[in-house]
Amino acid sequence: MFMPVGTKGCLKGLAVQELVTDPALSCPIILGNTYHLAIQPGTELVDEMGGLHAFQAQPYNLLTDSGGFQMVSLVKLSKITEEGVSFQNPFQKHTNADDVSSMLLLRPEDSIRHQNNIGANIIMALDDVVSSVMEDEARFVTATHRTLRWYDRCVAAHAKADTQNLFPIVQGGLDIALGGKREQCLAGFRHRAVTQGYCIPGYAIGGLAGGESKDDFWRVVDHCCRALPDDKPRYLMGVGYPLDLVVCTALGCDLYDCVYPTRTARFGVALVPGRHPGTLRLKAHECASDTGPIQDGCGCQACREGISRARLHLLLKTNNPLAAELVTQHNIAYMMTLVRDMRNSILRNEFAAFASNFVQQQFPGERQGGDECPAWVKNALEAAGVGLLK
Repeated sequence: MFMPVGTKGCLKGLAVQELVTDPALSCPIILGNTYHLAIQPGTELVDEMGGLHAFQAQPYNLLTDSGGFQMVSLVKLSKITEEGVSFQNPFQKHTNADDVSSMLLLRPEDSIRHQNNIGANIIMALDDVVSSVMEDEARFVTATHRTLRWYDRCVAAHAKADTQNLFPIVQGGLDIALGGKREQCLAGFRHRAVTQGYCIPGYAIGGLAGGESKDDFWRVVDHCCRALPDDKPRYLMGVGYPLDLVVCTALGCDLYDCVYPTRTARFGVALVPGRHPGTLRLKAHECASDTGPIQDGCGCQACREGISRARLHLLLKTNNPLAAELVTQHNIAYMMTLVRDMRNSILRNEFAAFASNFVQQQFPGERQGGDECPAWVKNALEAAGVGLLK
């Protein structure tokens, strides 16, 4: 399942009902950002209005992150201690880096309180997030064990365990050695489930998609998936490139989120089947006189109504907001179709053929016995027992 990212609980330019009522989208769950919702409009107000579902008349499911990712994305505005993380309000100007007058303190207890107020169906434990490309080994050690300690505090603070599913997040950097930091974090969660009776409905894999090599990326995903239980969903955070979804599904992941499909749509880039990277730049000169739709057979509004690439090109060039809405709809439809097709192929026991065909569509030279496909893709699929069919 792919979850579009709605930072404040909704997607830019789309009515919330479209995600459910438009059969081409049929999006059962989206992601909201706890940090941004806590700043504006404030989660106490959201709670008073009956939770985010009621506040924004949202009929679909919600997942909220813990706010931990902002430790990386807003690193210059944050300070991390054992107590929690303090953020400067990014919407206010600061002349002094030590100014605490408008700081938001996000402790594990605060993160859970905010997420209880928001009322999402799936909520995340606050984790200590470190950029995967950082070279400070001691910082990774601290983050790994702090993530476990913060998880204990999140469990203790969780007031709505009967209605909200709390996922812990596996950290540990790129260290997948026997007894390494990823294994220590995984073992810590297993120990808590067995000895303390923690109910863990699902697990997230964090700390990736931050600039590490693709070879390191897939090996960490593979390591975590092999160690996590088969009967619990595995959520790979921050991953949204179609090729990555296919490869990581082969490795054992179930849930994904990323801003990529919606953000790239606002720049006039549509996701389409075909040669890697599988994108169509609608602002390109070639689209100015192209009478075809974005994608033949697509059920999104633009494609089913026959809105041409040339028309979209003009809308984008004139900064008409309708263009971003239509391309956003298309990209979400593309992602929803991709994950549905993957799930159906798994149910039919045909995923290996699906993955092979998808990769060969992106790298057509493979069909002729070439070596076009990146080595990391081949190695990951081989590790998952999914070879490329010639």
